Amino acid sequence: MSHFVNMEVFSNYQKYIDNEQEIRENIRIVVREIEHLAKDATIQLQIIHSDLSKVSSACGLARQQIEACAEKYQKLAALVPAGQYYRYSDHWTYITQRLIFLIALVIYLEAGFLVTRETAAEMLGLKTKHSDGFHLDIEDYLLGILLLASELSRFATNSVTMGDYERPLNISHFIGDLNTGFRLLNMKNDGLRKRFDALKYDVKKIEEVVYDVSIRGLSNPPPAESKEQPKAEPVE
Repeated sequence: MSHFVNMEVFSNYQKYIDNEQEIRENIRIVVREIEHLAKDATIQLQIIHSDLSKVSSACGLARQQIEACAEKYQKLAALVPAGQYYRYSDHWTYITQRLIFLIALVIYLEAGFLVTRETAAEMLGLKTKHSDGFHLDIEDYLLGILLLASELSRFATNSVTMGDYERPLNISHFIGDLNTGFRLLNMKNDGLRKRFDALKYDVKKIEEVVYDVSIRGLSNPPPAESKEQPKAEPVE
């Protein structure tokens, strides 16, 4: 009796499925290692909400965990077949966004400015161009930066509790500039748009903290210009 279905075809399909499952499982193993490092960095940075004197040391410890992630991303790059970055990117998208947030927080705490995509990519050992292969996607960078706003709004509130009344004003200026920058973008990504919509609540919360500090007279106002008239030279 002749067979109308070539069973060898299904055997080849099974090989493909097995290979696909093996790739994804190996990717998941490395991603879990990255998640563990990110978790440790997050724990180190939580001290900023309770002890301002340990901000510098917390940043240093978090940097060590972040820098260790670069080696893990190199492992991921070796696992992903050429030209198939977006086929498997759902495995590492969230943790990459989380790491961008952590990097942005560290840079802000250390230097007070927004980390660039290029610097963040370099710290993780990633490329910035799609054509170069394993890279830092622009939307992952932007979503990670938006996570920073929520953390800084919390930090502004806790800074007041710890007696630092000037920091909320600095944070307010920074988040205000960040908000202005994002408004220049024409965001069509639903996830990015929704997260950006939440930014206005972070801005409002920080503004309320600044207003409360100001109304209580806790912040130091800028020095007023002296209105004292110069004394006339004595007439000989």
